[in-house]
Amino acid sequence: MEPLASKIRPKSLKEFVGQEHLVGEEKPLNIAIKQKHLFSFILWGPPGSGKTTLAKIYAKSLNAKLYELSAVSAGKADIKKILNEDSLAGSAIPKVLFLDEIHRFNKSQQDFLLPYVERGELTLIGATTENPSFEIIPPLLSRCRVFVLNELSEDNMKAIIKRTGLKMDKKAEDWLINMANGDARQAITMLENTSELYKEITVENLKNALQSKFLRYDKKGEEHYNTISAFIKSMRASQPDAALYYLARMIDSGEDPKFIARRMVIFASEDIGLAQPTALVVANDVFRAVEIIGLPECGINLAAGVVYLCQCKKDRSAYEAYMKAMEDVKKYGNLSIPLHLRNPETKLMKELNYGKGYEKYSKESFLPAQLKGKKYLKKLC
Repeated sequence: MEPLASKIRPKSLKEFVGQEHLVGEEKPLNIAIKQKHLFSFILWGPPGSGKTTLAKIYAKSLNAKLYELSAVSAGKADIKKILNEDSLAGSAIPKVLFLDEIHRFNKSQQDFLLPYVERGELTLIGATTENPSFEIIPPLLSRCRVFVLNELSEDNMKAIIKRTGLKMDKKAEDWLINMANGDARQAITMLENTSELYKEITVENLKNALQSKFLRYDKKGEEHYNTISAFIKSMRASQPDAALYYLARMIDSGEDPKFIARRMVIFASEDIGLAQPTALVVANDVFRAVEIIGLPECGINLAAGVVYLCQCKKDRSAYEAYMKAMEDVKKYGNLSIPLHLRNPETKLMKELNYGKGYEKYSKESFLPAQLKGKKYLKKLC
């Protein structure tokens, strides 16, 4: 049976809800669709914000053959199959590849895809919830325009819920909108599940229907934050067994391994810091290995990195000093930089005493006058 989300999916921009900055009159995607402009682009936005729907509407406007793949399970062989398909040989019908969760493609897979996008053999539409600047290789990113989608507003969500045709009271609607947190697909799925299980859609029945593993570990949900929090705190407490358990739990639930690796890089500086500076080197290498290898094997790289970070001595002094410095920046704003620290680039600047009296290894405080004598870093290594 076709899912409700698929049944009510908009077929044109007139039916599309939200993202007015992209699809409104005289906005970039609206113009591209109307003018049938063929080009590759990345849709970056939160779950359920309309990325798949926009890709379908765009491909339809071009009369293109749309191929849909998920980077979670697809690989080079799937792309080769699309490229070798004979049905469009010699025709002017463009091939559009919609690659969902493109950030899950490792560097090798993206390198493989690049020449076909360059030559125009494939028009790529990538969808991602992660910053493309960090997840997409520069050569591929440079050949794609990036469109940023926003989280759907409360009014957007109400319009989408109305389209389902399912009735509920205001209390249930408000609870659903709050739970979905801008994710239209999740709201529709919740409604569909509840309507199949119960005669009425109430807050209690919605809560009872919220049982699936996927929804419990939604990337914006409480379980996501609880698990990553437990993971970090286990490493901080030097408990490798607990940290490995939460690592395995996140991987099994479908968490992006690069998200986990990024948290480890942050942890290496925030919690280990000056106690063992090489921890940052190890964490960065783990991140690179995850990026290149991908699942499932990169779980081994993560596990080795987690055990190493757990066993490192911990020192948060650099992190805490930075936080204190940031407090003063926000409190005092841009304080005047002492003249002797300024660079005398012009004759006038020299006449104004820029750089005068500067000594490389002076013990005099280089802080602005209002912060003279201030100590952020209590422990010097």
